[in-house]
Amino acid sequence: MEGSPIPVLTVPTAPYQDQRPAGGGGLRRPTGLFEGQRNYLPNFIQSVLSSIDLRDRQGCTMVVGSDGRYFSRTATEIVVQMAAANGIGRLIIGQNGILSTPAVSCIIRKIKAAGGIILTASHCPGGPGGEFGVKFNVANGGPAPDVVSDKIYQISKTIEEYAICPDLRIDLSRLGRQEFDLENKFKPFRVEIVDPVDIYLNLLRTIFDFNAIKSLLTGPGQLKIRVDAMHGVMGPYVRKVLCDELGAPANSAINCVPLEDFGGQHPDPNLTYATTLLEAMKGGEYGFGAAFDADGDRYMILGQNGFFVSPSDSLAIIAANLPCIPYFRQMGVRGFGRSMPTSTALDRVAKSMKVPVYETPAGWRFFSNLMDSGRCSLCGEESFGTGSDHLREKDGLWAVLVWLSIIAARKQSVEEIVRDHWAKFGRHYYCRFDYEGLEPKTTYYIMRDLEALVTDKSFIGQQFAVGSHVYSVAKTDSFEYVDPVDGTVTKKQGLRIVFSDASRLIFRLSSSSGVRATIRLYAESYERDPSGHDQEPQIR
Repeated sequence: MEGSPIPVLTVPTAPYQDQRPAGGGGLRRPTGLFEGQRNYLPNFIQSVLSSIDLRDRQGCTMVVGSDGRYFSRTATEIVVQMAAANGIGRLIIGQNGILSTPAVSCIIRKIKAAGGIILTASHCPGGPGGEFGVKFNVANGGPAPDVVSDKIYQISKTIEEYAICPDLRIDLSRLGRQEFDLENKFKPFRVEIVDPVDIYLNLLRTIFDFNAIKSLLTGPGQLKIRVDAMHGVMGPYVRKVLCDELGAPANSAINCVPLEDFGGQHPDPNLTYATTLLEAMKGGEYGFGAAFDADGDRYMILGQNGFFVSPSDSLAIIAANLPCIPYFRQMGVRGFGRSMPTSTALDRVAKSMKVPVYETPAGWRFFSNLMDSGRCSLCGEESFGTGSDHLREKDGLWAVLVWLSIIAARKQSVEEIVRDHWAKFGRHYYCRFDYEGLEPKTTYYIMRDLEALVTDKSFIGQQFAVGSHVYSVAKTDSFEYVDPVDGTVTKKQGLRIVFSDASRLIFRLSSSSGVRATIRLYAESYERDPSGHDQEPQIR
């Protein structure tokens, strides 16, 4: 600390009416809106900070990280300046502003921070023409629950001023502590720049048998892997954990330099966008492939020759093989959670293990209550997210290490593991179709009319023929969730059509988009007979 105390300013502002956080996903908007609209970012940051009770905010510690996308450095500086002005005592920030979403959750829980701010738009494109986002995680390390998001939104609609220290400057590249003397503040404001991987890696060491995974990835009979960080936040994690720690060859990891525009690519780990990985896997050289999204909480698994593991199958297979992981051998398995649109493949595993399954609305925040109460050990969503109670976020690298642990224990290929699972439990064919960029008013009328159609009593028993298969409607509803922990009721979370053979059709209005809306259609068809396990899901 040198020179005179840094002034704390109060800046007048006017509210925006469109800053409602999309559930636990935070506020996502076009980057140009954050960059170009006067006080758009400061307004939302002030709303987030003001949502924390003053007595809890004064002198507390918070965590700040980003996925490295365009505008992240500018936004990080604003967050630091405003946190200081609002009485936060200490910030923990990843070096160069980089922290994966799972790492933020890990650090919050490790140091018992009051919460964290993550600058990410998840799997959305970056760059000046892309998306930007601000996500608030609470003290348990998980996404803000709806009651907190609603509070933030109400504040944002009436905000008249925000507090900031515009002269405060930090060096994001320098590891260690930086202290600042502020006007009207008794104690100095502290910023600690930390290695983005270390604390999270230490947690992983307590969960997995690293020796078993290292033996799999090294030596003459090694499993050759290909892992694509998609130029997002996961590059440093992949290199340090999979290559440096577990011995995978350096050329196993691709696109590991975080770029502001993700190399001009869409950082979404699926068959549409992870084409570089898919083509490499189709060549047959590699036995295991994985890709991550921009902030590291989503993942995709591929086997040799490009064999695709659907997220719903991945969740069920992980559940069926949890004894391969030391963490679960020690902690036991108390229950599973899945979002309502996720296939019911997990339910069949749970039934065989005699553990409960909690069916929640889409959104990771709903799992946090279950895990905090000790009800849920493993959870996942069809949107390429899986995690356990080691954190309160979905965790892409954790899921990859689970898969490598299963392969090491079972000594089978990815495809063999999946096919064995289908033979035992049956195959759940599953597809999702997204109708994007719709006018919100249009989606309202579509969903209203659909609900009137499918919930009418006359709809029960109707039959629909697809090829030689006839589907008979057994049940329909508008999904409603009652939280078993606190009794909170969440209504209108999607329309479900359940057929007599347990196949399902689901229509859901997505809240993860910005000013436009998306309707998602999910189709699930169950096949018990192994002779029917080789069809393409799209033509099932």
